[in-house]
Amino acid sequence: VQLQASGGGLVQAGGSLRLSCAASGRTFSNAVRAWFRQAPGKEREFVAAISRNGANTYYRDSVKGRFTISRDNAKNTFYLQMNSLKPEDTAIYYCAADWTMIQSSIGTARDYDYWGQGTLVTVSS
Repeated sequence: VQLQASGGGLVQAGGSLRLSCAASGRTFSNAVRAWFRQAPGKEREFVAAISRNGANTYYRDSVKGRFTISRDNAKNTFYLQMNSLKPEDTAIYYCAADWTMIQSSIGTARDYDYWGQGTLVTVSS
């Protein structure tokens, strides 16, 4: 299984970006899917996740109301729409997926078995 993240770039504060994560080798349809990010000198942190059936979404507090995670099972892709970006959102964003994890682990990076390569998001002030 390979995950390919894309969509990062340089944007001014207040702007928007949409990240995509496409899978090859396995369908996403029954996977927990998530986005994490890692800023320079900091640990990787949870950003957002969507449950196996897509009914539930989860966000870290600092992105609630600004970021939206969504999926398109037909394209075997999921997304992170990021609006009202702030300089503190600057980081490498990683997509992750897992087909066997339990719901309570959804925000824990080490519990995801599959990761994309990361895409850099830079927000200028």
